[in-house]
Amino acid sequence: MSLQVEKLEHNMAKLTVEVSAEEFEKALNGAYMKQKGKISVPGFRKGKVPRQMVEKMYGVEIFYDDAANAIIPGAYAKAYDEADLEIVSQPKIEVVQIEKGKEFIFTAEVALKPEVTLGEYKGLKVDKYSNRVTQKEVEERLVKEQEKNARTIAVEGRPVQDKDEVVLDFEGFVDGVAFEGGKGENYPLTIGSGAFIPGFEEQLIGAEAGKEVEVNVTFPQEYHAPELAGKEATFKCTVHEIKAKELPELDDEFAAEISEFDTLDELKADIKAKIKEQKNADGKRQKEDQAMEQVVENATMDIPEAMIETQVRQMADDFAQRMQQQGLNMEQYFQFTGMTAEKMFEELRPQAVKRIQTRLVLEAIVKAENIEITDEKIDEELAKMAEAYKMEVEKLKEFMGENEKAQMKMDLAVQEAVTLVVDNTVEK
Repeated sequence: MSLQVEKLEHNMAKLTVEVSAEEFEKALNGAYMKQKGKISVPGFRKGKVPRQMVEKMYGVEIFYDDAANAIIPGAYAKAYDEADLEIVSQPKIEVVQIEKGKEFIFTAEVALKPEVTLGEYKGLKVDKYSNRVTQKEVEERLVKEQEKNARTIAVEGRPVQDKDEVVLDFEGFVDGVAFEGGKGENYPLTIGSGAFIPGFEEQLIGAEAGKEVEVNVTFPQEYHAPELAGKEATFKCTVHEIKAKELPELDDEFAAEISEFDTLDELKADIKAKIKEQKNADGKRQKEDQAMEQVVENATMDIPEAMIETQVRQMADDFAQRMQQQGLNMEQYFQFTGMTAEKMFEELRPQAVKRIQTRLVLEAIVKAENIEITDEKIDEELAKMAEAYKMEVEKLKEFMGENEKAQMKMDLAVQEAVTLVVDNTVEK
């Protein structure tokens, strides 16, 4: 095999790979051997038709595609290693020459990792954040815990109130005619939840169980059913059941029931500490985001389109895997949401560009600052991973080759670069 490398504009390169005629002949014969059991020719038993006879009957090109598909992956892998380039995209393959008795030649167009010219990345100005926790925030969190542990009880002798849970029948009419999808029986609804169109739930407040009440609403202009969009409608509703939440008392007994604490004051102190911890995490993330936006803005780089496409596809594949874990394939997802693959790629693109830019500038900072990760640091990280996966460290190491180890070192170095940038920021 021989290789020629041609550098192109915008950090692209073309690899021209030439495979010997002998290797191509072996691939052709391999394709024949693989297919001969499926080929039928009058006068020959299945699987016994000579290759020359098959090529004479169907043309010498009959095995070209299979032979090319057999050769290209291995030949490209060798070219990838031999070229010694930082390739950051999937190759775009084009067959240049494919002919029996001649060298097999194909090209692979690839994106190369762009050079980054760093601008300022120290002394960047970021917003100051506060981790102060107010009494109101603690009380609000406590009320949420109270509501989470509320009991639902049946209510009699009073009409519907805000936040009640009701069970009702309803039927909708436009211009006096019932419309499809506008009827429900024994439907559970929480007043104030916003589950129904605006104005519907509020008009149920004051309704008495067992008595019909009319609700008049106007469908939103952007309503999903075009035939109802913007139309005025009347719903005839009958509430069958009214239920209300009974909140537990906020006292020491409540604290002991829902936590490991014996008193309400201890629970409040824990809630305050957790809110503060969350504010610290949010503040740190905010500083990181603001600093990295500036680092990217201050740097220059020419990102090849193929690199962006590869990143977008990777992100789409990751999303598809997450959907699969939830029991939904992408075809179903597109059907339910009205999304298309093209639209998804378009929406993912800005995020992909940002992800690439951020990674490139951080790797450039790693290089500029000579950040190195020791084997001891790798061992610490592996120990954490082993604990998380409930595995032995040595077993985990068995799964790691040199490439995985190098990737882990770079990931840790990049994180140290983030820390360096943030530690050197100045709060406004």
